[in-house]
This record gives sequence, C-alpha cells and structure tokens, in this order.
Amino acid sequence: MDPAFWEFAGQVVLESLTLFVLLAGLFGLLIPIFPGLTIMWIGTLVYALVQAANDSMTWVDWTLFTLITLLMIGGNVMDNIIIAKHVRDKNVPWGSILWAFAAGIVISLFLTPIAGMIASPVGLFLAEWRRLKDRQSALGNTKAWMTGWGWAIAARLGIGVIMIVFWMLWAWL
Repeated sequence: MDPAFWEFAGQVVLESLTLFVLLAGLFGLLIPIFPGLTIMWIGTLVYALVQAANDSMTWVDWTLFTLITLLMIGGNVMDNIIIAKHVRDKNVPWGSILWAFAAGIVISLFLTPIAGMIASPVGLFLAEWRRLKDRQSALGNTKAWMTGWGWAIAARLGIGVIMIVFWMLWAWL
C-alpha cells in the first residue's frame, strides 16, 4: 500500500486516541479526586512526543503544549485553594481543613474514590463538631466545603475544556 496512506492512518489513530484520553480526563473531572487534568496532560505529552519523533512539532505546537502544561499545574493547585477559601471564609481552622483532605485521601486509598468523596465533608463535619460543640455550625461549615467543592469542579471543567481547545488548535490547524 501507499506509505502516505499509512502515515495518514497513523495520524488519525494518534489524534483519535489523544482526543479519547482528553475526553475521558474531562469527564473524570466530575469525580473530585480523579486526576483528570493530569490524565489530559499525559495524553498531550504522548501526542507531543510522537509528533516530535516524527519531526512535526513547530514552535507554535510547543507553545500550545506549554500552555496546556501550565493550565494542568494551575488547575491542580487551584481546586484545593477554592475549597479552602470557601471554608476559611467561615473561619474554619487549617487543622479541620487538613483533616477533611486527609480523610478523603485515606478513605480513597483503602476503599473507593466515591467513598473518599463522602469522607472529606464528613471528616470536616466531625472535626468542626468536635471543635465547636455545635452541630448547626459544623453543618454550616460543611456546606461551605461543599459549595467550594462545586466551584472547584466548575473551574477544573473550564480549564479542561480550554486544554482541549488548545490541543485542537495544535492538532488540527
């Protein structure tokens, strides 16, 4: 067969797999502890490495990959900042916040990510109930955690969409 056909077919497969990884990462962002932005970045890293091996990376491509990398790093840091800010606005101490993060991580390691998603706000509620000795105040602080969580998911989804747009510009223009 024609070598140009195989080159074209290989490019279609590479771009299809990369887009699949990007979309899987994007939908994975709905699960707060799933590293969706990192998965998306790994997909673009593999794409960049294959393109570089084929000597197909231009300075524009490297610039877009750099922007995708910065978005991934910023998004992974920012989501925790958003959650912590919402809770800190209610004067919740860092000890309770760290307890909630730790509860989510530990439970996720031993059970499932879904259990970890439940464990984080429960951990915050228990830490705040113990600290404040007031169930209603602890629930209010837990509500702030959940509100921050919702905003963090929205922000990560927005960043994920921008990462996909940058990759599409890189791959298809």
